[in-house]
Amino acid sequence: MGSSAPGSIRVRLFASLREEAGWGERDWPLAEPTTAQQLWGELGLARSLDGVRVAINQRFASADTPLESGDELAFLPPISGG
Repeated sequence: MGSSAPGSIRVRLFASLREEAGWGERDWPLAEPTTAQQLWGELGLARSLDGVRVAINQRFASADTPLESGDELAFLPPISGG
């Protein structure tokens, strides 16, 4: 929402996803209409999207919600605890 470069989105990874990728936040080019699910494949993370929560502009959303330039997309792994 205003913090990403033109024609891009801000991608944020949390917890174990951040550790796995080696980064927590970056601009990602958005060359064509895409969804969080499609972008997940581009990130190259070993795990599947199953169980990972998706938030677009700080609101939980479906992984097949279309993304728009300037959006902030966050992936949050399953949280375990007791």
